[in-house]
Amino acid sequence: MRVRRLRSGLRGWGGVGAMAVVCVLALAFVLVLPGTRSPGGRTPLAAGARTTQGVQAKAGDCRDGDVQNLSLAPADAEGPAVAAIRKRGYLRVGVDQNSYGWGYRNPNSAFDDLDGFDIALAHQIAQDLLGDGDKVAFKAIPTNEREKAVADDRVDLVVRTMTITCKRLEKVAFSAPYFLTGQQVLAPRTSSITGYDKSLAGKKICSATGSTAYDHLAADKKSGTLPGSTDISTTVPNQLDCLVRLQLNEVDAVVTDGALAASQAAQDPAVELKGGTFTKEYYGVAMKRGADDLVRQVNRSLENYRKDGGWKRAYDNWLSRTLGRDSESATPPTPDYR
Repeated sequence: MRVRRLRSGLRGWGGVGAMAVVCVLALAFVLVLPGTRSPGGRTPLAAGARTTQGVQAKAGDCRDGDVQNLSLAPADAEGPAVAAIRKRGYLRVGVDQNSYGWGYRNPNSAFDDLDGFDIALAHQIAQDLLGDGDKVAFKAIPTNEREKAVADDRVDLVVRTMTITCKRLEKVAFSAPYFLTGQQVLAPRTSSITGYDKSLAGKKICSATGSTAYDHLAADKKSGTLPGSTDISTTVPNQLDCLVRLQLNEVDAVVTDGALAASQAAQDPAVELKGGTFTKEYYGVAMKRGADDLVRQVNRSLENYRKDGGWKRAYDNWLSRTLGRDSESATPPTPDYR
């Protein structure tokens, strides 16, 4: 399945114009890039692991603070979901193409390849399932389409900075956690905003539709934790659209995952993180509910990715420059299975 890779024509990330184009591209492109390289190791997994008993967690079993521990134990599992992927011969993965360090079109590569931490993980899963990390069809999925893309069978997996939540467990299954993050505020350096606190009074905040950021904003405004005068009405399909709104002075701040906010601050020196993270959240790989065999295979891949050093190599390559080598996020989460 060798398909010529598309060129985005974008060079650099600093300008508002380039950002706006990237946001449009995220909605328009369906990418098939089987040749995209991965910085992490692609060590094939040992065969013959015994399938552990258990069933996929239901949303009703979910509790805040423990949602990341509800996935199935890793195993070399066979079933209809895995069989369909192997029969097709390639893995369909929903990703971002405009989040620097996570999933983005690299303007410095010969073909504007998709690169980033999530892209490397997708290649690793393809390597383990199909014996070839390049057997991947990447599909650009907006933030607010991640769950629907899985439910509609447009993709087998979503690897797109997707936080594991009880609400999302109603629609998708999740792998074990592969990254620790938390919500944080991004605002202009010159802003009087100091963090997720009373300095947001009277300010206009942007978040992505369907994001955990918006869920926290809405809940905290209702409870009074957030000042009542804070305007949270600005929501966008893609999280990066918030940075464009901020650059155009249409909003005063952005609330998003700290890992994404750090990457955006690296793209635009006029903005910075304000205060620390105010939640503790975990990213997971999303799959179709009932695809227990695929969940177990992905968890097995994650186990090996951590153990063989692939996770750490990917972090150092893509994220250490924005998050730091010694941050809390620089170590992979330790999974606890259902």
